Amino acid sequence: MTIIFIRLFFIFISGVVGYYVGSLVSNFSILWSWVGVGCGIFGALVVITIEYTTRNVSTRNLSAAVFGLMFGLFMSWLLTSAMSLMPMDEKIYISLKIITTLVFCYLGMVIAMHGKDEFNLIIPYVKFERQDQGTEIILLDTSVIIDGRVADICTTKFMNGRLIIPRFVLKELQQIADSSDGLKRNRGRRGLDILNRIQKNTHIDVKIHDEDFPDITDVDAKLVKLAKVLGGKIFTNDYNLNKISELQGVSVLNINDLANALRPVVLPGEAMEVRIMKEGKEHSQGIAYLDDGTMVVVDNARHLIGQTIRALVTSVLQTSAGRMIFAKHEGDNNSRRTTRRR
Repeated sequence: MTIIFIRLFFIFISGVVGYYVGSLVSNFSILWSWVGVGCGIFGALVVITIEYTTRNVSTRNLSAAVFGLMFGLFMSWLLTSAMSLMPMDEKIYISLKIITTLVFCYLGMVIAMHGKDEFNLIIPYVKFERQDQGTEIILLDTSVIIDGRVADICTTKFMNGRLIIPRFVLKELQQIADSSDGLKRNRGRRGLDILNRIQKNTHIDVKIHDEDFPDITDVDAKLVKLAKVLGGKIFTNDYNLNKISELQGVSVLNINDLANALRPVVLPGEAMEVRIMKEGKEHSQGIAYLDDGTMVVVDNARHLIGQTIRALVTSVLQTSAGRMIFAKHEGDNNSRRTTRRR
């Protein structure tokens, strides 16, 4: 609404200025004064049309073009200054000056636009920011937003930095929320609720980043590219994105690694009480789960499905995808000892 008011005010002022200019040019002729009003309003409409059609232009792309234009003007000034020392006809010199300026301005803008991803020409997260905030940039992907644990981590104040939500990630989340599949739709709406919860947290700085890479179709590839441009880290629980990011030299904060690090340490030889839920893949194996979802594979416990038993830990396998505990039935071990004593 404010932008519409500004546009209407601009049209009105342009008409007033056109009336004043038309009056001065025609020695205050009424006809030319109203012609000036029409020209002023028409010019204002042309400017507003240009402004409206370029509303989706990236600020970083625009800054790259302006930087390239300034660089081209500077280089053409240096070259034409050197040519002015050479004896030549004035008309030839003016022609060469115009051509050189035009060519260098074009080349400067094009080269700067091509290299905008390698040169961070503006810093959108430094101006008008508090100096006591963290400078680390953390990009969220779709999977970690839907996961929801990132909101709890933000609430605990353990995360320091700026959370960046790319516009293409938000668009993907909205597409999931609008899916015809009920499960996907619920996951997407959960992700939007998590984003709303994070934005309401006063302890963390959240930004929506509009930068996009039209030549890249995959969202994960866009996220890795944006992280390289901004020099940030990717916060995810996607195993494949984790590996792709590491291969391209982008730092990753894997929420599954954090969850594994916070789980209680289980050492071989320790005893635990578990409830056998189902049979395992191998013969005589039983499967149990801890409260945090960790799978426990118990040997010789297939016949004890539905029972709570004591198991001795034999080994622990821990990866980025999760953790598995291998154990054996303590009762089976005791029975073997009793048989040996007899």
